[in-house]
Amino acid sequence: MAMLAVLIPLLMLGVVLVLGRYEELLLPQEDAGRPEPAVVPPNAAAATSSPAPAGTPAPSP
Repeated sequence: MAMLAVLIPLLMLGVVLVLGRYEELLLPQEDAGRPEPAVVPPNAAAATSSPAPAGTPAPSP
């Protein structure tokens, strides 16, 4: 009985590790080591800003 209490958790850990390796082999991620760019592309920055409405006077100094 004591042997089962030791072997069952070890076998379950082995199964979880094997399934993790199987998932990595089945679903590889090509860009896992490549970080995302930290800068915003110039065309995206222009799309988010809106120009002032037509006819609005410039602020006086």
